[in-house]
Order: sequence, then C-alpha cells, then structure tokens
Amino acid sequence: MAYLCPDNMADAFAALERGCVSVIAGGTDWFPQAGEVLPKVSLLDVTGLPGFRGISRVPGGWRLGAVTRWSDVVGADLPAAFDGLKAAAREVGSLQIQNAGTLAGNLCNASPAADGMPPLLCLGAEVELVSRRGLRWLALAEFVTGVRRTARAADELVSAVFVPDLAAGTVAGFRKLGARRYLVISIAMVAASLRVEAGRIVDARVAVGACSPVARRLSVLEARLEGLSVGAVLPVDVASLAGLAPIADVRGSGEYRLEAVVEMVSRLLGDLVAQGVRANG
Repeated sequence: MAYLCPDNMADAFAALERGCVSVIAGGTDWFPQAGEVLPKVSLLDVTGLPGFRGISRVPGGWRLGAVTRWSDVVGADLPAAFDGLKAAAREVGSLQIQNAGTLAGNLCNASPAADGMPPLLCLGAEVELVSRRGLRWLALAEFVTGVRRTARAADELVSAVFVPDLAAGTVAGFRKLGARRYLVISIAMVAASLRVEAGRIVDARVAVGACSPVARRLSVLEARLEGLSVGAVLPVDVASLAGLAPIADVRGSGEYRLEAVVEMVSRLLGDLVAQGVRANG
C-alpha cells in the first residue's frame, strides 16, 4: 500500500490515472470499513489540494470545499438556512471525528445513514467534480445513486459542494434518532427547512435518511405543506412518506422507522413553524 498526499491537481490526477487507488479525505469511514486486513490499494489523500477546504460566499450562494471538516461547518458564520446542516455536523461521531471527517467524505461514502445528506438535500446542494476535462456539477440527489455508490467518474474528484442562496427568513433543523445520544448510527434522521410569509408556510422542504437506500426528499409532504396556515394541523402521516423503504435490522424494524419518522418530522416542523413565525413577524 502506498499513501499519496499531493499538494497539486496534476499529481492527484496522475494518481487516479494509474488506477488501483482509494480516495480518502479524513479516512474516518474508510479505515473502519477496511477491517483488520487492509486492501492492496494506494490511498490518495486529497486534504492537501488547493481550494478543497474552506467555506466562502460566491455569486449565487455558498461554496463548501470538499475537505471542509464538520467542525468547520459548526463554527462557520452562515445564514439560518444552514442550521440543519450545523445540527447534523454536531451529530457526526465524536468531536475527534468532527475534527477529521469531511463533508465530501461523508457524501462519497454514500451510506444510507450519512448525517450530511438530509440537510444538504433541503439546501438544494450541488456537487462540484473536477478532472482534467474540467468542472461539472450534479445535484446531490443525482450524485448519490445507491448504497456506497455515486456518480463520480474514475478520473474525477469531488472538489466542493455548492449551496444556492435561499430566501431570507428561511429556517432549518435536523433530528437524529439512535440507541444512545452520541457515537451512534442512525435509526432514522430527518431534516427540514421552510419559510413563513403572511401566516402561511412557503417553500417547505423535508428529507429523511436511514430509511431508504439513499436519503430522500418527501415531495408528497412538501406539496401538502405549501400554502398551509401556520395554525393548521400539520399533515404528517405514513401516506406522506411516499418513497421511503426502510429495512429491518438490529437497530429497528421498518415499521418502527416509519412511525418514528412521522413523529420526528411532526416535531421538527412544529418547531420550525414557530421559528418561522418569529423570524418573519
């Protein structure tokens, strides 16, 4: 096994072209998954590449570098629409993991229980990929294609996540259910964002993780929420969770996960509606 940590893109692309390489950006997922016997591959550590770390304001939104640490997200000065992502960042393992684990690493690992996925889906995030051919962008929902599968080509690296601007007054949150408070793989997780205008809910977004092969937005529920009075009963039920397909495992049955999601989404939306009313008078 060789360990490669280039400080320029030319060397990084050359390593990809040689093949038999695993890309890491913190390694907090890769090493535990490797087990006791490490595979015979080279490790390409992208944490030293220029422009891959940091959060910056760019035209039309925000650019979050691929190897931005979760602790960077927590400490960043970001609009309230990012509060769900910040809450998820605080749930990624321990503080030590948050100081090493990276945004793109979490996405590229493509676990159904990836904490970053639901809030980033609610933010309408896009993934920036770079290769010798140039840059391309994919919606996050198109980038993660299945369990441990992404649309990243063999000659590409994820260089950043782009989040387009959301309207002022957007509030967001995140909830995670596990067998204990910290250092736990989720039974279910939910994220949501919304805006309140003139006493009604507008631009509602809800996403759920750990209840399908890939985290999903709940389009049926979002349509029900649009235009709803803030005083109305929130229309959250199992029928509004269309598209979810939770499995049964040691952490919980599929039926339990669906019931838990209904309750978690109801509580989160209730909190956000109250925040939205305060934020928008």
